[in-house]
Amino acid sequence: MYSVIVVADDLTGAMDTSQGFAARGYETAVVADPEAEIGAVGEEGAVLGINTDTRYDDADDAARSVSEAVGATPARTVYKKIDSTLRGNFVAEVDAALNAAESELALVAPAFPSIGRTTERGIHYVDGTPVSETEYGDDEKGPASSSIRELFASVDRPVETVSHAALGSDDNGIAAAVERHDRPPVVVCDAVEDDHLADIAAAADGFDALYVGSGGLAAHVPVRGSEPDFEFSRQFPDGGALGVVGSVSATTLAQLGRVPEEAVVPLDGPALVAGEEPDAAVERAVRRLNEGRPAVLTAATDEAAIERTHAAGREAELASPAVRERVANGLASAAAAVLDEETPSGLLLTGGDVAVSVIRELGATTIRLTGEEVEAGIPLGTFADGGTPEVPLVTKAGGFGSEETIVNCLDVFSENDA
Repeated sequence: MYSVIVVADDLTGAMDTSQGFAARGYETAVVADPEAEIGAVGEEGAVLGINTDTRYDDADDAARSVSEAVGATPARTVYKKIDSTLRGNFVAEVDAALNAAESELALVAPAFPSIGRTTERGIHYVDGTPVSETEYGDDEKGPASSSIRELFASVDRPVETVSHAALGSDDNGIAAAVERHDRPPVVVCDAVEDDHLADIAAAADGFDALYVGSGGLAAHVPVRGSEPDFEFSRQFPDGGALGVVGSVSATTLAQLGRVPEEAVVPLDGPALVAGEEPDAAVERAVRRLNEGRPAVLTAATDEAAIERTHAAGREAELASPAVRERVANGLASAAAAVLDEETPSGLLLTGGDVAVSVIRELGATTIRLTGEEVEAGIPLGTFADGGTPEVPLVTKAGGFGSEETIVNCLDVFSENDA
């Protein structure tokens, strides 16, 4: 039995949320490939992250995957990771996890104040703007409302909103919400500061709660049955760092804009959609790594490149998921070809689909977290299996980080200039 399992709908989320436990010294592994058997880690331990890779699945299929993950992995505590911008099938997945875990309540706190995600009066914000009014609301699986309570209206379950001030009160707190209902309720908690998340976790400590949140709440959830005694000794290989950027978020595009132009190795999106091999890009990246310089593979250098890729998909009569899959597989194939020739000092993966595709191409299934992070929500790990166990890696969600984040990630792996 694990002390905690973290069930996430994409890899970067599984990583950044599991980091909340690894940073406190708990031995933590993340199963990156949802199709893989858990072979690189034992059947018990402190913390196990599980990537169900269900963000863009049909809601019923996503719920089924979550139920199976929770049911198949015994744990003292279940943490259902949801996107800090409320994308995906999170309502159906929370409902499924609550049923599978048989908990007293779902404690929902998606806030991550240190990266600009906050919840106030049940309304969720990104950098002060209601989330449905941001770019994330335009996502095909984006939130239709910024009210978390409204989003949960689609499930037959009581939903209550608890302010930070009322957490422990007899009338309006968590205990009162549980006592008012015969069925396990969804309790949505406000949080506008990191300390609020600590208070939420403490207020729920007396309950058998399904914790629901992003990376913010995970840093405060108690770990029962394990001691924080894990230590990591950092040692990176020599050479340049390799980045693989699959996210098309505005945040990531701004971060790419800070990478020196000569370090960016563009792949042609329409060619990837057509199934062509990016041989020239692979050769260029190999050459840079051989010279000890970083290389960043991407098919999304700017909005125009993204639109050309979408146009190629439409011309080929491909749905958006198929276009994403072809681009992700093309980037993963290019990364694997580079790694066949050169061993980088480290690997940066941004964009959940691409990260899984790259890891699968490398024959790996599981990542061990070191407890270190480049910035909030951007953890450092090492492969637990596969053909490149000596290569450390960083994963980054597309919307995370400052404009310098990609540069900072590359710098972590190497002291060489770009």
